[in-house]
Formats: sequence, structure tokens, C-alpha cells
Amino acid sequence: MPTLAMLHTVPALVETLEPLAAQALPGWRLAHKVDESLLAETIRAGELTEATRERLAEAVRHLADDADAVLVTCSTLGEAVDTLRPSTPVPLFRIDRGMVEEAVRRARRIGVLATLPTTLEPTGRLIEATAAATGREVTMLARLCEGAFAHLAAGDRDSHDRLVREAFDALAPEVELVVLAQASMARALPASAGETVTVLTSPELGIAAVAATLTGRTPATALSGREP
Repeated sequence: MPTLAMLHTVPALVETLEPLAAQALPGWRLAHKVDESLLAETIRAGELTEATRERLAEAVRHLADDADAVLVTCSTLGEAVDTLRPSTPVPLFRIDRGMVEEAVRRARRIGVLATLPTTLEPTGRLIEATAAATGREVTMLARLCEGAFAHLAAGDRDSHDRLVREAFDALAPEVELVVLAQASMARALPASAGETVTVLTSPELGIAAVAATLTGRTPATALSGREP
């Protein structure tokens, strides 16, 4: 039985992604590793340092030794994941690529919400690179949900979700589609948020993209995301 290993920096994502991956990849064994320090060190430094890149590379190498594919579920680490892909002996994925590809396909005016500046900037660069690669012109409006991640790290999800909702309400009237840049934000908005503007999150679309690559199936993106 093939194995998909997932590397998380937020423990709650194990519970979020396990059922999605199990549904998308029947017949695959799922393994999880949590290392909160990779994200914590990046937040402290204000950037993805060389030391953190090296530790991420080591973690990916160890996971690849016992897995048939590896998925890194922290968007802050996404650019480092891309640099590791050519030297990784198994397929290596970043969680946010499927979401960004879908956002660029669906909309020209894209809003991005993040709770960390270390995620906001690389997500913006991925959107720009994806648009350029596909020949599409997009306008991006990025907003940081100040203080939200600190509440989440302290176990106060209600306050985290409130700050995300407030930022979403301010951004939504200005764009066609809103991307929630971090997988940890996926549950922050009520279902009604998608009644006014399309909302995309990385767990469903990320897993769909991984499954499509590993199985050769077309990703079921039409059902992933909330649309008005």
C-alpha cells in the first residue's frame, strides 16, 4: 500500500486533512509528522531563514525514506518546498498550489487573506507566478489579519475566527474571489461567506491537486470552494 506523508506545523491540520486525504486517495496509507518549530522559528525571524530551510530539507528527506509522496501543509514553507522538489526522490507537494491555480483560473481580481506576513508574501508571489505562467492578468489585493494567529496559537480559535471574518468582510466587496492563504484559516468563515464572493481554501483544493497527480485523475475543483 503506498504512503502519503504529511508534514504539518499546526497540529490541528492533522484532523482537518486526514479525512480529506482518505476520501481522495483510497488505498493509500496516511502518515503525519508535526513540527511546530519550523513555523515558530520563521515567525520569530520574520522570514524563512537558511537554518529553517535546512531543517525542512532534513524533515522531508526522512519522510521520503518511508513514503511514496510527501505533502507539506504549511504555506509559509511553500517556496522552500519548491526548491526541494528536484532533489526529492518522491513527489513533493505544497498545500497551497492547487488553491492558487484554481484562483487564477476563476478570477482576475483576487483577494488574499493571511494571518501571518510570512505567508501573505509567498502566497502573493505564487499567484503572480501562476498567472504569468498561464498568460492571465490578475489584480491582487492582500490583507493581513493582524493578531489572529497569536490567538490561534494561544488556543483562542473564536478570536482568531472573528478577526478573519472582519478582514474578509472588508475585503470581499473589492474582489471577485478571496483566497484564505493558510490551511489553518479554512474553518474561520461561516458557510454564508460564499454567498457574496467565491472563497477558496487550501485543504480541499490542495488535497484534490495531490490526488490528481498521484492517480492521474482530473481534480474535482468544481466542488471545492464556496461560490455565490
